[in-house]
Amino acid sequence: MKNKKLNAELLWKQFEDILVPRLRFSVVDRAVYSHLLRHSRLEGKLRLHFSIAWLACGMCVSGGPVRQAVRRLVDLSVLRLVERTKAGHVVEVRLPGEIRAIRPNGTDERGPARVPRAASLEETDFLKTKPLRDAIHARERGLCFYCLRRITRAAQCLDHVVPRVESGRNSYRNLVSCCQECNSHKRESAAGDFLRWLYRERRLTAAELTGRLRALDALASGKLRPAVALPGRQPNPLPREGRLHN
Repeated sequence: MKNKKLNAELLWKQFEDILVPRLRFSVVDRAVYSHLLRHSRLEGKLRLHFSIAWLACGMCVSGGPVRQAVRRLVDLSVLRLVERTKAGHVVEVRLPGEIRAIRPNGTDERGPARVPRAASLEETDFLKTKPLRDAIHARERGLCFYCLRRITRAAQCLDHVVPRVESGRNSYRNLVSCCQECNSHKRESAAGDFLRWLYRERRLTAAELTGRLRALDALASGKLRPAVALPGRQPNPLPREGRLHN
């Protein structure tokens, strides 16, 4: 599929003036997106097949930060992950104007996130808009769901408890806010196994491990609901379980 000729000046202005500040891109996020954009849409290709090693080499950056940045861009819907194999990733690189989160009424919404009228809380894709993603971060109250470390807003990631390669959904029951280190180390591991690894690494105490495993069960059963406004209702407050981390 070939693109129509892009207005490079307009594209760069949208990237620098809208995309970067609104989605709070890090330096590596910016470099990764620019590199992938250059080798896909600017060359007339919608999709790009690449490996982390190729991307890191082209940017002269180590693989770990590059891998984390790719995951963040997928979580933000800046990249659409088509396929991921041992041979590499296949992604669709979206132009700034194609990213739902930065369209009007996307990131600039005020107040709590609102569930689309046609959807219920259980059906809502919590990666779809920035307010919905922020609702997941707010539920964890600034702590990493896994290691319980306090993290800054700029360092927050969203992680799929059940990985997307195993058909994990973008439901509030399957998304948690975590630090970049846990996001990088967990990868496709089962969440329970990762928590036990943190315990063996002395990142969690025995009591914290028990609390995190209990929180996993609460998440899966729908008890850790984010604060969102349902159609025709007031925003639902965080349930009691949602305020506890141990």
